[in-house]
Amino acid sequence: MMEKSRAWIEMDRAALRHNVEALQKRLPPGCALMPAVKANAYGHGAVSIARECQTMGVDAFCAATVEEGVELRENGIRGTILVLGWTDPRAAVQLHEHKLTQTVVGLAYAQELDRLGKPIQVHVKIDTGMHRLGLHWEDLEGMAGIFSRENLRVTGAFTHICADSMAKEQGRRFYRAVAGLKGHGYNIPKIHLLASQGLINHPELGGNYARVGLALYGVGAPELRPVLSLKARVAQVRELPAGEGTGYELRFTSQRPSRIAVLAIGYGDGLPRSLSCGAGRVLLHGKRAPIAGLICMDQTLVDVTGLPHVSPGDTAVLIGKSGGSEITAAEMAEQAGTIPNEIFSRLGRRLGRHLC
Repeated sequence: MMEKSRAWIEMDRAALRHNVEALQKRLPPGCALMPAVKANAYGHGAVSIARECQTMGVDAFCAATVEEGVELRENGIRGTILVLGWTDPRAAVQLHEHKLTQTVVGLAYAQELDRLGKPIQVHVKIDTGMHRLGLHWEDLEGMAGIFSRENLRVTGAFTHICADSMAKEQGRRFYRAVAGLKGHGYNIPKIHLLASQGLINHPELGGNYARVGLALYGVGAPELRPVLSLKARVAQVRELPAGEGTGYELRFTSQRPSRIAVLAIGYGDGLPRSLSCGAGRVLLHGKRAPIAGLICMDQTLVDVTGLPHVSPGDTAVLIGKSGGSEITAAEMAEQAGTIPNEIFSRLGRRLGRHLC
């Protein structure tokens, strides 16, 4: 129903499938993809992305919250679903009911989950340098205590590489921790430490899973293809006399007789407000047009003075291609002073999503 939408996202099915195949070719021996579909698959639509990956034989996914995991299960996603973030033990019954795998961040937390009295699969998070969640890589006693919990079944262990410069040292620490556990008789069926950049830059670190996120969606390596395009309708085109202001605080003032296109998208849809006042651009009929004034919650003004053929109902491209021009998520992120991950994950649920 894109023809009836005010603003929407298009996902390129062929690009997604291409990226899955390209990333699978990079996998070290014995390693499989575990796509990160958290934050609504970085704004792409978690259920649609997971379903498409599932048709290609992918059988492991990671989410950030138990709610995200439940949504995947309720929409028919099979296999392993790892919850990467903390889950309130009072809500942990959902882990059991939906056969989700929970990240365990410490011994005290494991004891809380164990007291639930329900069998739960868990992966142990090992802190090798990020110093965020997890047990210190030398805390073998704490890790061993997790294995002894009656209701917890440890099916994996993992770490998170915090910087490319730290990858090799973190890999060394991780494998020392794993070896220490195995030396004490603890079996760990699956281990993983690679995310997108790890797979691209350090596949030699190995593991059983690669938790690909941004790379899956087409960012990070030359052979990858962007999956997402962001588009919006032109709601109205206004003639503005020279010297007249428009928008909140009248932050745009025309220096000449101007034409202003009003796009039906705003920061309420996830468009960064930092793109206001000419910092950002959109594509109309293959040409770039600057954002005029402050981005509103539901509308964005664009100066189309040099584009005489722009009319109400036209499609503006905010991320993606129009004619021979393209605005990438990386370009928008640079203009907004952030990273593509944030651009994607901020895209709101009121935007329709279409896998084409």
